[in-house]
Amino acid sequence: MPDTLTAKGQATRARIVEGAAEVLREQGVAFTRLDDIRARTGTSKSQLFHYFPDGKDELLLAVARFEADRVLEDQQPHLGRLDSWESWQQWRDVVVERYELQGDHCPLGALFLQVGRSSPGARAIVTELMRQWQEQLARGVRTLQENGLASPRLDADRAAAGLLAGVQGGVTIMMSTGDSTHLRAALDTGIEHLRSYT
Repeated sequence: MPDTLTAKGQATRARIVEGAAEVLREQGVAFTRLDDIRARTGTSKSQLFHYFPDGKDELLLAVARFEADRVLEDQQPHLGRLDSWESWQQWRDVVVERYELQGDHCPLGALFLQVGRSSPGARAIVTELMRQWQEQLARGVRTLQENGLASPRLDADRAAAGLLAGVQGGVTIMMSTGDSTHLRAALDTGIEHLRSYT
C-alpha cells in the first residue's frame, strides 16, 4: 500500500477492507472471490490493486487486522474499565455472548488458515492482538489491586495470561463442539482465582 495515501485514499482503503470483511463473514474465505468484494465495495479492479498491489493475500491480511481490532472493540467498554468485580462479570458476559453469537465460524481463524498462520504478516497480527488483550487484562488486575479488591501478591501479568489462555481454549472447544460450557468455566475459574487473592 502506498505510504502517502490522502485522507480520501485512506477512507477508500478502509471501505474496501470493511466491505471485504462483510463478504468474507457471509460467504467464508474459501468461497469469496475478488469479484465479490469488488461488487460489494463498488471498486474497480485497478482501484483494488492500487490499494492492495500484492492482490488477495494482502487484502486478506488487511481484513485479518481489521477483524483482530474488532475482537478487542467488541469487548469495550468493559475491557477498558475492569475496576470492580461487577465490571469483570460484565466483561465475562460480553466475551461469552460474542463467541456464542459467532458460533462455530471464526472469521479471524478462517483468514489465518487461508493466508497461512506461519506467514510473518499473519503471525504479527496474532501476536499484537494477544499482546494488547493481555495488557488490558493485566491493567484490570492492577486496578483491582489499587482499589484494594485483590491482593498485591497476585502476579497481574501471569493472571492475565491465564485468563487469555482460558478464553482461547474455551473458544476452540466451543467451535469444535458447539457448547460454550468450557469457555464459561474458564472465565469463571479465572475470575474466581482473582477473587481468591482478596
